[in-house]
Amino acid sequence: MKILAINGSPRKKGTVATLLKAVVEGVRERHEAEWINVYDLKMQPCVACMKCRAEGECVLPEDDAHIIGRKIKNAGGLIVGTPTHWGNMSAQLKLLFDRNVPVFMGEKPNGFPIPRHKGKPAAIVTACTTPWPFNFIAPESRGAVRAVREVLHYGGYKIIGKVVKPGTRKNPEIPQRLLDRAKGIGLRF
Repeated sequence: MKILAINGSPRKKGTVATLLKAVVEGVRERHEAEWINVYDLKMQPCVACMKCRAEGECVLPEDDAHIIGRKIKNAGGLIVGTPTHWGNMSAQLKLLFDRNVPVFMGEKPNGFPIPRHKGKPAAIVTACTTPWPFNFIAPESRGAVRAVREVLHYGGYKIIGKVVKPGTRKNPEIPQRLLDRAKGIGLRF
């Protein structure tokens, strides 16, 4: 089974990427993994035309959002990593997801969503500068996890784990226990 690791951080060697790599390390013990750096992608912004719902794919000219959408469609599971930006996922990750709504879900004639990845495993990785416990009291990390979980929920994914690293500004080191937890989540795929 191929698992797709989506790095929604602009920092290829930052906290999110490091934790994502630990999850991928666990995945690679039993499966193939492919890494995507979202900030390397060339994607036009979503224009909210809603034509993708009827067409089954974004109608904008072919770009990297289409290519990654097909990879998501064919993957056996997802690992999604994002820094926390204003209590949400990064803008580029949101753009990728906005451009691939029909990859994650279809719609019945009454508008009721149909998940397209029912039961596939997924994991969420996030980090933020807000220290514990304020990263959850003020919905910083909680907001980023919720936003990614929402996309995965509509796709029908089963969340098998999440890794959250708070307080990265004053405490940038990643404790070994958190790296071990990340690898353990990867082993669950």
